[in-house]
Amino acid sequence: MTEFRATSADGTRITALDDGRGPTLLLVHGGGERATSWGGVTRTLTGDFRVVRMDRRIYVPGAVIEPTHSVAVEAADILAVAGALDRPVLLVGHSSGAVAALEAALLAPAAFAGLFLYEPPMPTRSLVGGRAARRARAALAAGDPAEAVRIQLRDIVRMSADVVDALAAAPGGQELLAARAPAQLADVEAVDRLGIGVARFGALDLPTTLLEGDRSPAHLRERVAHLAAVLPNARVLTLAGHGHVAHRTAPAELAQAIREMAERVLVGRAHPHRAGLSS
Repeated sequence: MTEFRATSADGTRITALDDGRGPTLLLVHGGGERATSWGGVTRTLTGDFRVVRMDRRIYVPGAVIEPTHSVAVEAADILAVAGALDRPVLLVGHSSGAVAALEAALLAPAAFAGLFLYEPPMPTRSLVGGRAARRARAALAAGDPAEAVRIQLRDIVRMSADVVDALAAAPGGQELLAARAPAQLADVEAVDRLGIGVARFGALDLPTTLLEGDRSPAHLRERVAHLAAVLPNARVLTLAGHGHVAHRTAPAELAQAIREMAERVLVGRAHPHRAGLSS
C-alpha cells in the first residue's frame, strides 16, 4: 500500500491509500469514517484491481472545517484525484461520500466509466437533516458535541435509539462521538444545501449501480428509489440481510457487488449475481 496525493482546485492536498494493480476503482468513504474503514472490502479486490481510497478532507484529523464547506468542494476533491489516475475509473461512493461522487460525475461524466453508489442520502423529495440538523447545531454551539452526534445518528441517519445509546456508553464512546461532531454536522448541512430535487441527474447517462441494504433505514431506500427513477442508466441492487454499514458487516459480499460492476464497465466481463444479491 502506498499513499497517493493530489491537489484540489482550491490548493488543498488530498490524500488517498493506493492498493493493488489493474483497472482502477476510486472509493469515497461515508460520513464519520476514514479511508481505512474500507480495508476489508479493499483486500478482496486488490488481486485484480487498483483501489484508491480517498480520505475526505473534513474527516482528516485536525482538519479545519470551513463554514462554507460544500458538496461542490468535495466533488472538486474527487475530480482532482480522478484526474491523476489512469482511465477508465469506476467511482465508488458510500453514504454522503456517494452524494459527493454523484455530484462529481455530474460535473465531469467523461472522467468515469461508471458509478457504484451505496445508499447516497440525497435530498430527493425532502431534506436529509432539516430540523434535526438545526437541533444538532444548537447542541454543538451549546458545548455538547456528543449530544449533537446522538441527534445526527438517531434523528438524521435514523439508527435505533438503543444502538446510539450503546455507542455512547461504550468505553471512549462519548469522546469518539464528540470528536466526530463538527465534521458530521458540516457533512449533513452541505448535503441539505444542495436543495430538494434530483431532476438535474436525468442527463447523467453513466452506467450506475445503486446499492441498498434490505435492513437499512426506510428513508435511505426511498431516496435510492427516487434516484433510480431519474438516472437513465441505473439499476438497484439489494444486499440481503444487511444495512447501511455492509463495508464492516459483510465486506466480502459488498466487494463482490463492486467487482461485478467493475467487470461490466472496466473490463467488459460479468459474472452472475451471487447469493444474497438481487437486482
